[in-house]
Amino acid sequence: MRVILCEDDPQQRRFLQSTILQYTSFHETNIELVLCAAKPEEVMTYLTDHQADCYFLDIELDAGINGLELAQFIREKDPLANIIFITTFADKLKLTFTYKLAALDYILKEAPNLKDNIISALQVAYEKYEQIHFKEETGFFALKIGEFIKKVRFEDIYYFETSHHAHKVILREINGFYEFYGNLKEIEEKIDERFFRCHRSYLINLDYIEKLDMQKNKYF
Repeated sequence: MRVILCEDDPQQRRFLQSTILQYTSFHETNIELVLCAAKPEEVMTYLTDHQADCYFLDIELDAGINGLELAQFIREKDPLANIIFITTFADKLKLTFTYKLAALDYILKEAPNLKDNIISALQVAYEKYEQIHFKEETGFFALKIGEFIKKVRFEDIYYFETSHHAHKVILREINGFYEFYGNLKEIEEKIDERFFRCHRSYLINLDYIEKLDMQKNKYF
């Protein structure tokens, strides 16, 4: 899961960044903090060529747009993104209704258990991320491409392979191929016994294997 943080206060930004990195280092290595921004424009620029799955956004940004307006921009690009608002003032949370923004969580900076609240929100976001990307539905593999969820039948999948693009995987099936964010380890845990990890970069569907050459270690 790719995470973006946008907080204009340097001290708060360092604290949030440290909390997220500590948690990902010791508990969940499949979460990556890809951008730690001071200005909303940095996030908007990043999203022109990249994607993310979870956003920690300060509502009161000292910039041309606030965190709520940034969230609207994110929602337009990805309606399924997990957004977690951070604010100093509890009454600011009411504005999310005015902007018609549904958030995963709301975190108050002055809360005594701030660190625990950040970690809890991160854990819930990752659970939702897994449900979206690797929905356990019999006979199907679900993947997220932009704002869409694509379901591919197991029986139609030839193999998964690691992409040359960082943090991406390619799924090849009878109708073509799809490239999406993920890794083979995560995928392997979500599919059934017909798939086999024959190489660190390949996860193949054994139903399409007709011949195995043990001497040359090749599949046909």
